[in-house]
Amino acid sequence: MNFNKIFGLFALVLALGSVSLFSQSSKNYNILLFTADDLHAESMGVYGSKANMTPNLDRFAETGLVFEYAHVNTAICSPSRKIIATGLYGHNSGAMGFDPTRVDVPNIVDTLKNAGYLTGVFCKVVHSTPNKTTKWDYVGLEQDMARGRSPTLFYEHTKRFLERAKTEGKPFYLMVNSEDPHRPYCSPENLGHKDAEPPSFFFSPDEVEVPGFLPDLPGVREELANYQNSVRRLDDTFGRVIEALDESGVADSTLVVFLSDNGIAVPFSKANVYHHANRTPLIMRMPHVIERGSRDRTHLVSEVDFFPTFLDLTDIEGPKRLNGRSFLPLLKGRKQEGRKTVFKQIDKLISQKAYPMRSVQDDRYIYIYNPFSNGKRRYKNNNEGQSMKAMEEAANSDPELQARVRLFRYRVRQEFYDLKEDPNCLINLMEDAGYASEISRMKAELKKHMKSATDPMLRAFENMGDQTVVERVIEEVYGKQG
Repeated sequence: MNFNKIFGLFALVLALGSVSLFSQSSKNYNILLFTADDLHAESMGVYGSKANMTPNLDRFAETGLVFEYAHVNTAICSPSRKIIATGLYGHNSGAMGFDPTRVDVPNIVDTLKNAGYLTGVFCKVVHSTPNKTTKWDYVGLEQDMARGRSPTLFYEHTKRFLERAKTEGKPFYLMVNSEDPHRPYCSPENLGHKDAEPPSFFFSPDEVEVPGFLPDLPGVREELANYQNSVRRLDDTFGRVIEALDESGVADSTLVVFLSDNGIAVPFSKANVYHHANRTPLIMRMPHVIERGSRDRTHLVSEVDFFPTFLDLTDIEGPKRLNGRSFLPLLKGRKQEGRKTVFKQIDKLISQKAYPMRSVQDDRYIYIYNPFSNGKRRYKNNNEGQSMKAMEEAANSDPELQARVRLFRYRVRQEFYDLKEDPNCLINLMEDAGYASEISRMKAELKKHMKSATDPMLRAFENMGDQTVVERVIEEVYGKQG
């Protein structure tokens, strides 16, 4: 027997095995998911702002991929984060408002942890934790809304977490949640909290960019100046987190994802389904995978797709029945079919009161169905602030603004907007015969989606002409409404 040949063959098998193992381990990419809190996408230079609120993020965008048509599916902080965690719409996970998911629903934290990942979260811990049985390995800045406004603290915790991952020899999933630019907004007189730091720049009301869906009023400008201060501090925080990542030496094997949990906390944005409620900035950096300075102006993606994308990237097996699907091909510069629409919904607000809304949007149009709108039920959330107060005061002498405030408070059953001509959703085209075919097409898209996603509000949609049936469905799904 030729033992030299046998030994050589055995060595070859071992070598091939080691190559295979190395190849597999190379798929254990780290993931750093950074969320802003209540950020208007167009506050960023990379999305059109001229106010220089986000210099760090704008530079970061040059190193990765910017999505033009990215959305969150529910524009409220807690349910938005639960969708990221589960790849399911809230009615399928149990998190239709400020609720945990059902314990039997798989999530990204447990899945990656079971696969050997070190998991960590900074701030917004309750909102970011899918259910009470999920345990993060590392929790930093746990006191929600109290300590999440210090770039220095974020830097220190990021360093600490990354050092632990290095010591334990584990890939990591780190969810970094800034509390900025969530209220209370930052002003020179009030930084927001005792642990907060001043931003690197303060804005004055005359430097404000007023979004087109808000009226340009002194009270609105005053509030938005402080909002812009908070945006700048968010940017400072992001810069320090990336600084810590770059210093760690693992940036080349880390997918960095930046997005906002929802739009700005003013009327017609956060806690609604309008365009600027759900449109999110989305920037991803993955050296050697994502082309630097690239921009996707074609595909529509949303947060329900994150979980399957992360599983695809890391080659980790996860649940098969998800509402979202991986868009990893887009990160590699490829095209992907079935990326022409996104679907958005509101179920319950922080008050746990139900104001169900459903919406479908493509790159040109948005259709909205408001089941709760019956001419009597008054919509109100906790995100209206000084801007709404200024609007209501001005509406006393301005009929056009009075109509705008009334629409916000009571809505109408259906809304349809041409985003190319009216990106701020100011002119409802539901009765415009020129758009009849597009309205019909979008309604059909929404119905098809509601069926496939087992949306419990489908029966209300199918019977929208009979408000008695609609009210019965709302009570069956959400309980009796006051």
